[in-house]
Amino acid sequence: MIDITFRPYYNSDNEACMRIFDANCPEFFAPNERDDYQQFLAQIPDGYEICEVNGLALGAFGLFDDGPGEKTLNWILLDPQSQGLGVGSRIMDRVMHLGRAAEATRVRIAASQKSAPFFEKFGAKANSTITDGWGPGMHRVDMILPL
Repeated sequence: MIDITFRPYYNSDNEACMRIFDANCPEFFAPNERDDYQQFLAQIPDGYEICEVNGLALGAFGLFDDGPGEKTLNWILLDPQSQGLGVGSRIMDRVMHLGRAAEATRVRIAASQKSAPFFEKFGAKANSTITDGWGPGMHRVDMILPL
């Protein structure tokens, strides 16, 4: 049985997060997004969490305020080697739990055409698509996840 835990992001997690980002590039992130992610991490964002499996950082996500009753899910990423272990589902369970605990009624998600099917499994619905919105061949899909 795998031990999945969540904890706040610390500056010392930068290398692990960048490793996970690189492992998902260019499949789920456009290469031009790397600098944006690095800048995001440099701010040590309050609300960004690390998902650890048996003590190893294998995922990360941020759930942030986005107006009354709304949250936004930012920079969710998962190490490809953990796919099929239920880690992504546990992250989404945590996202929905945190959102409901904050009395949000929905979560905004900016996905890609490649990650959107994952979010759809949890009830998220696409409301717009921007061709090449994340970079060449990486379309931005804006989604809403009702809570």
